[in-house]
Amino acid sequence: MSDTITAFLMDDHEVVREGVRALLEAAGDIKVVGEASTSAEALARIPALRPDVAVLDVRVPDGNGIEVCREIRSTLGTPCLMLTSYSDDEALFEAIMAGAAGYVLKQIRGNELLTAVRRVAAGESLLDPAITGRVLQRLRAPTAQDERLSRLTEQERRILGLIAEGLTNRQIANEVHLAEKTI
Repeated sequence: MSDTITAFLMDDHEVVREGVRALLEAAGDIKVVGEASTSAEALARIPALRPDVAVLDVRVPDGNGIEVCREIRSTLGTPCLMLTSYSDDEALFEAIMAGAAGYVLKQIRGNELLTAVRRVAAGESLLDPAITGRVLQRLRAPTAQDERLSRLTEQERRILGLIAEGLTNRQIANEVHLAEKTI
């Protein structure tokens, strides 16, 4: 097995894709195997390329990275790292519910993005520290208008809280006594 992590990038801004590609490939242990500017392109290319991690923008013109994440997680199991300019809670929760392993803001430092890609490729979960507090607050005190969160079971809430704390799927599985794949 190779030590090189393969990554796929989806962002509608070419300059962002080029910058992220250059950053990832300069690290030496990450290779970008494909890119897309739309959801449709990503969904067509990712299955053939089978990357170790997909780095997806939340918003693209023909859809969103959350739907791409949901689709490739369910069909391929590919871990997804959401990389976005938007720190809105709704997108964050939708990404988590779609199975995203990580959610970071584009203001992230280069070395932190490299670490995030490596952690997601290794099966870990992570959230940008700037938004983790909001996730935990929302879990602890859901509002009446947050109906999707109110429909979660106690076990699902517990798992979501552990994801927000940055535990890996394996650690969460051990904590809640479920199979890692179930998490």
